[in-house]
Amino acid sequence: MVFQRSRFATHLVVISALVFMTGCNTDPNSENNFTGLTVKLLVGSALGDFCNQAAKNFNTTQPKLDNGTAFQVKCESLGSGDVVTKVVALAEQLQKGTVQADAADFPTIISLDGDIYHSQLIYRMNQLFPGKNYIPEITESSLVANTPMVFMAQADIASGLRKVADPYKALVTAKTHRDIDPTSPPVTVHYVHSAPTRSNSGLQTLVAQYASVSGKRPEEITVADVQQFQPQIQQIQSKITRYGVSTNSLAQAMVKNGPFWASVGSVYESSVIVANSGLATGQQRYQAVYPKATFTSNMRAIIPNAPWVSADEKAAAEKFITYWRSPETQKIATDLGLRPGTPGVALGAKFSPDFGVEPQAKYDSLRPPKPEVVDAMLKSWQELAKKPSLVVVVVDSSGSMSGDKLPAVQNTLQNYIKNLGPKEQIALIDFDSVIRPPVLVDGTPQGRDRGWQFINELRADGGTKLYDAALEARNWLQKNLRQDAINAVLILTDGEDAGSKIRLNELEAELKKSGFATDQRIGFFTIGYGKEGEFKPDVLKAIAELNGGYYSQGNPETISQVMSNLQVEF
Repeated sequence: MVFQRSRFATHLVVISALVFMTGCNTDPNSENNFTGLTVKLLVGSALGDFCNQAAKNFNTTQPKLDNGTAFQVKCESLGSGDVVTKVVALAEQLQKGTVQADAADFPTIISLDGDIYHSQLIYRMNQLFPGKNYIPEITESSLVANTPMVFMAQADIASGLRKVADPYKALVTAKTHRDIDPTSPPVTVHYVHSAPTRSNSGLQTLVAQYASVSGKRPEEITVADVQQFQPQIQQIQSKITRYGVSTNSLAQAMVKNGPFWASVGSVYESSVIVANSGLATGQQRYQAVYPKATFTSNMRAIIPNAPWVSADEKAAAEKFITYWRSPETQKIATDLGLRPGTPGVALGAKFSPDFGVEPQAKYDSLRPPKPEVVDAMLKSWQELAKKPSLVVVVVDSSGSMSGDKLPAVQNTLQNYIKNLGPKEQIALIDFDSVIRPPVLVDGTPQGRDRGWQFINELRADGGTKLYDAALEARNWLQKNLRQDAINAVLILTDGEDAGSKIRLNELEAELKKSGFATDQRIGFFTIGYGKEGEFKPDVLKAIAELNGGYYSQGNPETISQVMSNLQVEF
């Protein structure tokens, strides 16, 4: 089964820490002091904000069960693929007896951002526990919100996409948008969607591509079809700028970086609304293009019929779901760009052309394929269709990395190397006062051995030639650019530059020569490691954002997840 073999499966089980408010808190209803029943929701990322806001409002009502037990709800959001992986991993531990049914990690309510991953969860749980039916069928779970999959583009490109019967078919062969429609600008097709192994929108996009090139409804596609039409999928994937964990972040990056970074993206309708809601002065508005047939991302509240859901937890869950689906609470969803799950709730002001969408959009809603076909699609994508990548990973090993920092980075790099796919390569560069030659690593046994040796030889010592190391990585990548691949630099540092020959303004000028306005299209990503007072986040943001990437912050507790999320981009 693909999920078991997936290169992501070893590091997607993420137990998120609950962040408590600091200082003195005398509120008896605060999480610090609450002693009643806590109901955990594990939801897909598209539903995260709606879940959090609804839960916060619900908890202020001091809810109680009919038997008088006080309870509260709390939300955790992950990519839908991550939700499935986490729930199945917990269920496997329950089966082995390594966790008990009353463990706090088990969610009482689960929600996926679409029916395909819902179907996958049922399929995997039924394989673990045949005949138990722990996960209810799709139609048995209440709809909380929904949003259709759309193409997102600027107006002149969007108008051309609307003129073709099937934009996915056009993406197979088109090199520029003028190849799709003669009236469109001659902009090269640069395409983005999220990673299907972790994101519902990415999986729905991949299935829709197969439906398009095969000419079949998704539920009619066979495993043999997946193999037959894989070359056309690979042609579409060859136009990818970057994959991503979050659909909303991809949409916002499109607005920020412009059409030469990504001219078209497959995103949620709600992502178009979110992106247009935060436009800065001078940024162009984007539009949603509704395919004639597309997936509706149905977000349902799933209460497992499982040993880890007690009678009290089920009763509490049902009370919250009733509140969640109430017309008053559903207005929160519409403010966030989601369509309501409860009939009769008005869409609200954001569902208008001013926010790039059509309030009365008409399309044929697609249904999920068979679970084994989805497995075959994901396997084919990982091994064959996914766009290759070459990423230079620049690791700061200066003296300030001593203590628990360096071991955490070493463990993280080890996981990174373990999870390299067959089409991915990385070059590892270690720097302090000296910038050492790159070590080329891939997913072969020999490549991984080179990576282990690099990790073993890391020592915390010396200064921080950050700017020189960044330029060295870019220069090496320029000379070794991997054609028809995602080429990027990822820098991890815990300090300010010290001792570089080049200055920041000179580095920025150099990076412009290889950015997304050039044929080289080298992206930059930066991680500030530790406390922000120890390094300059503004500098790291500038380096990354200049070349179409972004800055993240990590520490010994979070660095593994930060790097795991970044690895999905490539």
